[in-house]
Amino acid sequence: MSDPHHSAVLFIECQRGVIGDLTVLPALAEEAQPARAAMGRLATGARAAGARVVHLTYMPLAAGQSANRRAPLMRRTRSNSDWDPSHPAMEVIHEIGVEPDDLVLPRHQGFSPVHSTEVLTILRNLGIDEVVVAGVSTNLAIPLAVAGATDENFAVTVPTDASVGTPREHHESMLKHSLAFIARLATVDEILADWSP
Repeated sequence: MSDPHHSAVLFIECQRGVIGDLTVLPALAEEAQPARAAMGRLATGARAAGARVVHLTYMPLAAGQSANRRAPLMRRTRSNSDWDPSHPAMEVIHEIGVEPDDLVLPRHQGFSPVHSTEVLTILRNLGIDEVVVAGVSTNLAIPLAVAGATDENFAVTVPTDASVGTPREHHESMLKHSLAFIARLATVDEILADWSP
């Protein structure tokens, strides 16, 4: 059984501008709709068990100039260039919310939430050695975060019903044929049961 007090749930880009009503990625937001309730249950259960909830958001700087525009995805999402800390698109979706003990760690460039960021160092300083990587997407950010955390010797779990990719067939393939080799796959209920006394 894992110790929730040494665990953290990392919610990747679960913000209104990505999977909410202000999305710049409509297909991904639509695919995320059925998973949002599971994300909320995971957040609530993690906090109740004593696990840390961490929001890894994306917030470009300097009118979007902080992001590399060579990648097609970055060029397609130029409409997020006006996001700043007070922009509604930065808000975490209401199912998850942000509580006082949560951490919000925005990144300003790149696809990986952990590469060249302070995330893993902060988690280690907090005594975290197990992470649950949830949110979006299994197309890019989740595999990059899982690989980065695994390489840094964190135990990693991916909640199959609180993670999303598009199209759905690709998401399921990524879980089965890629992420299963470097992380534990489990449902939200299984993760919360593991944290139960």
